[in-house]
Amino acid sequence: MGFSFSYAFIVIAVVVVIVIAKTAIVVPQQSAFVIENLGKYSRTLQAGFHILVPFVERVAYRHSLKEIAIDIAEQICITRDNVQVGVDAVLYMQVMDPHLASYGITNFGFAISQLAQTTLRSEIGKIELDRTFEARGTINTNVVSELDKASAPWGVKVLRYEIKNITPPRDVLQAMEKQMRAEREKRAVVLTSEGERDAKINAAEGDKQRVIKQSEANKQQQINEAEGQASAILAVATATAEGLRQVGIALSDRGGIEAMQLRIGEEYVKQFGKLAQAGTTLVVPANLTDLASIVTMATSIARKSPAVPAA
Repeated sequence: MGFSFSYAFIVIAVVVVIVIAKTAIVVPQQSAFVIENLGKYSRTLQAGFHILVPFVERVAYRHSLKEIAIDIAEQICITRDNVQVGVDAVLYMQVMDPHLASYGITNFGFAISQLAQTTLRSEIGKIELDRTFEARGTINTNVVSELDKASAPWGVKVLRYEIKNITPPRDVLQAMEKQMRAEREKRAVVLTSEGERDAKINAAEGDKQRVIKQSEANKQQQINEAEGQASAILAVATATAEGLRQVGIALSDRGGIEAMQLRIGEEYVKQFGKLAQAGTTLVVPANLTDLASIVTMATSIARKSPAVPAA
């Protein structure tokens, strides 16, 4: 009897442990469990310790509330100018409502990845090949907008969509390389021509400045020479006037007239002697040999001057 009671107690204890293990659950951080009551949605459990009603409630779905990254496989897209390109991408999404994510769609990850591929093909088909590389940001934004609208009833939010690679066909790549090479050569030619043009402009500007400086130097030289000649003429005139003034003063002194007469006589004889020595025949006035008349005429001219008083 005692053995049967002990056996029954052990069985009951094991059953209790199993029931507690099945009904007591711990929800990890950033996770959510969807609970069903007899096959019907009951509630959503957040992080923490919870007890379920034995044999009535069960965990139907387990969701991670962390951000999820899904790799979008490479697919062939056709651009607006009918060029086939291979495009792959990565999608980032997050479960916002575990209830809708459980009952809104069977597999939201697969559905969103397929929708991302179809939306990408649509966006690529709107632009030409040359713009696909520079329009990545626009394509990503448009895909996220379309996916976010479609995934809202599923309780999932699409956060980002990033294109990883855009791979054109080999012949298109070769043509693009040739185009880029031609463009670089064109820029090099343009830069070379602009450099030569600037060099010629600088040389012409230098010649212009040189001519201007040279003309200004010539002008200044002529001005300086004119000023020098004017100063020389003025100095000669001033010296001549001073000499005449001194002669006039000397003539007004005692014996000045006699000295002048003597000087005139000496100079007359000297110059007349030179005429006699010359081999050229000259016709001179008859009274040119009369020294007294010459001296008298010079004296009368000197006396008529205001600076010389009469003797």
